Amino acid sequence: MSNMLLMPSLTLPVDAASLTDAVVESVRAGVQQGVLVPGEVYSVYRVAEELGVSRSPVREAMLRLAETGLVEIARNRGFRVVLPSAHDVEEIFEIRLALEPRAARRAAERGCPDLAGLLDAMLGAAGRGDQPAFWAADRALHRAVLVAAGNHRAAEIVEQLRATTALLGPPTTATGRSLTEIHAEHRPIVEAVLAADPDAAEHAMRRHLEHTCALLTGR
Repeated sequence: MSNMLLMPSLTLPVDAASLTDAVVESVRAGVQQGVLVPGEVYSVYRVAEELGVSRSPVREAMLRLAETGLVEIARNRGFRVVLPSAHDVEEIFEIRLALEPRAARRAAERGCPDLAGLLDAMLGAAGRGDQPAFWAADRALHRAVLVAAGNHRAAEIVEQLRATTALLGPPTTATGRSLTEIHAEHRPIVEAVLAADPDAAEHAMRRHLEHTCALLTGR
């Protein structure tokens, strides 16, 4: 039986809309950074104590994260992080494919000048071999596309979904691609958005997501 654990590295973001949102972001970051690992049971009480909040927002956050499949509630004990199956990954990418290609199209129609700087940040991080900076820029780029399309809720959904697939390990390991290769997949998306070419932007985003899904699932 797993012991209840809490790694002492969770931090509470200060810019979240509510305490529950802040706890969700904290746990999501803990999963992405490998602080919270699959298989271990984490106590709601100890998470609340570590973050300096009451247990109510932690319980609410766990219910929200359980709905997305990131955690599983351990009755009367706490929660555990769930390692996604190939089927889970396929479902996640079905959702992302329903949201992000269309968002890329709308971003191309509306404009999203921030993408050039984010793509440059990815390239610079790839050149340095700085994976944390690379993935931060990657997440920011995808979020910027969704926000430019006018859908902040979709941006939050995609962040949650990405936290789940992050459990499979660093994308460079899980998919067999280098940082430079992943950067290259994003270039056509950014170029199409900046060129105000909706068809090309939608196609490039769809191609990138479908390729990533195929590599992660081996199908």
